[in-house]
Amino acid sequence: MALHMHNMIHSVTLQYPSSVVAFPVSLGHHALVLRSRSGLQRFRVSKVALSSLRVSPALPFGGISLRDCGRSVGGFGGSSPVKRVREFQAMAVPKVHKAWVYHELGPAKDVLKFEEVAVPEVKPNQVLIKVKAAAINPVDNKRRTGYLGDKDSPLPIVPGYDCAGVVVKLGDQASKFEVDDEVYGMTSEIPVVHPKQWGTLASYTACEDKFLALKPKNLSFEEAASLPLAILTATEGLQKAGCEEGKTVLVLGGSGGVGTHVIQVAKHVLKAAHVTTTGSSKKTEFLKNLGADEVLDYHSTDYTQKPERYDVVYDTVGEGPTKGVKVLKDGGVLVSILTKDPAFRHVVQSKAEVLEMLNPYLESGAVKPIIDPEGRFKFSEVVQAYEYLEAGHATGKVTISPIE
Repeated sequence: MALHMHNMIHSVTLQYPSSVVAFPVSLGHHALVLRSRSGLQRFRVSKVALSSLRVSPALPFGGISLRDCGRSVGGFGGSSPVKRVREFQAMAVPKVHKAWVYHELGPAKDVLKFEEVAVPEVKPNQVLIKVKAAAINPVDNKRRTGYLGDKDSPLPIVPGYDCAGVVVKLGDQASKFEVDDEVYGMTSEIPVVHPKQWGTLASYTACEDKFLALKPKNLSFEEAASLPLAILTATEGLQKAGCEEGKTVLVLGGSGGVGTHVIQVAKHVLKAAHVTTTGSSKKTEFLKNLGADEVLDYHSTDYTQKPERYDVVYDTVGEGPTKGVKVLKDGGVLVSILTKDPAFRHVVQSKAEVLEMLNPYLESGAVKPIIDPEGRFKFSEVVQAYEYLEAGHATGKVTISPIE
């Protein structure tokens, strides 16, 4: 069996036994990348000397993609090089994939089904991601039980906002990334206002490239997937409240998915002078290791009876508008993610520039992903993952990995 590819300078003929199911997935100046279902890459390259050969673990079997849009690939007639690349990329993506879907509202165990569905279409400003890992969030449960009302997408819905994975296809106007780039992000712009119908608990998801950032090099896909919604919520809320160097911060509920990042970002990124958090006594050491200067045991301490006052109160548990406001300094700001009061409510937006700002802190280890030790679930265990999250005892994030 032989496959012939050409570019404007060289020709490459690849020969291998027909019994080996292998496909070229990238042709560049110095590398031809193969993916083989059997894992065997027995081939001969003629007419051009390639200085290196490697196997890409990222792309699916049968995948074909090109990093360099300036190159042309034989077999597509008279179309332009860029169009030929788009057509070649399309060959890499299956028509259907596995996803968790609900066709009606209700509890996870009653309505979530593991189904084979069509791979999402890629709009001009989007990329298609081969999802490697995802994370779930409390808003998923609210959405599935009707909280969003007429601001939700129509059924059926593939849930999930967070993911990390590999770009496998580019929309015609998507220029921020290349195929094979490892990315992460929150795929809906605002989780509670018309979120995407086709979310991240699936083998593939489509997303606008402006919502995505390159994955920090030192993080696994699972670690990166745990971050976007939670760390964006934390960072944007602190920025909204005017947190900066020298300020004092009180975090109400520091051990949850958002709270763990509020502590880290306030202390290590925005350089707050003093960070206090509420939490249980058994989590004191954990919270101090994140950057908290003081931990108040909510079982035994009423922070409103203490003399300290704060520049910023960040409420992740819902008591900010009734209790948290009592400990604000004059001119202090309270933000809450669990209130409908517009005076205090903070709603996250997907902003790649915030993730990109945070990437150096993540790569240096100053800010760390926090995944609950009991909160790691397989792709086949999404229902159990939601039930665990709904129990309300997670420390950090609940993740779904690996996703094949």
